[in-house]
Amino acid sequence: MDYTINRVFSGATFDEIVGRTREALTGQGFGVLTEIDVKQTLKKKIDADINDYLILGACSPKMAHEAIKIEPRIGAMLPCNVIIRSLDDGQVEVSAIDPQASMQAVENDKLQDVAGEVKSMMQTVVTNI
Repeated sequence: MDYTINRVFSGATFDEIVGRTREALTGQGFGVLTEIDVKQTLKKKIDADINDYLILGACSPKMAHEAIKIEPRIGAMLPCNVIIRSLDDGQVEVSAIDPQASMQAVENDKLQDVAGEVKSMMQTVVTNI
């Protein structure tokens, strides 16, 4: 099973795709709680050079609340991460977590229903970028 929802973009810059991703997330009711510039962090910490690579920790407060009501420790698996990365060929890839795949470790059918709703929202986000 794939664990991410992916889309590759040609003819757009990394920064353009980051902006479009933020807009698409907002359009589906997600906010960005965390942001990790992996490229900058790896350069600073271990002097490693990689292509642009950004992790956005996105959260839908409504859906997070539903999940926490069902499974109080689910916060350990939140937020929903979305990565934006530059590929070697100049394209940019967006990969959003598939919440149904990530929640398989939790045996709770009600939680799987919520994860299915969030997956649908994430698919819409990726489509709308």
